[in-house]
Amino acid sequence: MRDLIAAQVQLELAGARLKMWHQRYVVPMSESLRGQLLVAAPILSDPNFHRAVVLLAEHGDEGAMGLVLNRPTETSVGEALPELSPIAGEEEPLFVGGPVSTGSVLAVAELDDPDDASEILFGSIGFVQEPGVPVVRGRIFVGYAGWTAGQLESELEEESWLVLPAEPDDLFSDDPDGLWSTVLRRQGGPYALLSLMPPDPTLN
Repeated sequence: MRDLIAAQVQLELAGARLKMWHQRYVVPMSESLRGQLLVAAPILSDPNFHRAVVLLAEHGDEGAMGLVLNRPTETSVGEALPELSPIAGEEEPLFVGGPVSTGSVLAVAELDDPDDASEILFGSIGFVQEPGVPVVRGRIFVGYAGWTAGQLESELEEESWLVLPAEPDDLFSDDPDGLWSTVLRRQGGPYALLSLMPPDPTLN
């Protein structure tokens, strides 16, 4: 019991320090967050985004669009979209990129030649539209996350999201269920302590 109370106190202190970091390092609203990660804060109660890690593909005056990186399905690419197997591998799962337009399909890959991308997200990571494009590794998403004009900015002001830098491995993690904790842990400081929070703190 004493260890549990100590852990809870540590998490509360981490939350306070995290709020200070958030206020200090928050990205100005006038800057595009394209290519950055949105990591769901514990206060975000929407089940679509509980502990979600979202890569922002578009962000501007008209709104924002991104892909949830840690929602794998039980359906493989080979089963559902065999024509896209050259991009992601037939045994790899499809991922739910978000609750918007769940009938749409988006392919993202790390490319040897970034010019092969239909649109670059960051570094050598981009959207691809042709299965024959040479890729290092890829992932297939159905649906995406979307925000209307000003909606994401409001959620950021409410501190529903943490804005953190993306790394290529985030898109292709072998442990998508643990990605939320992984991204927070590598930031160090109070983020690393926050990464220890269980999915449902009420069960502790």
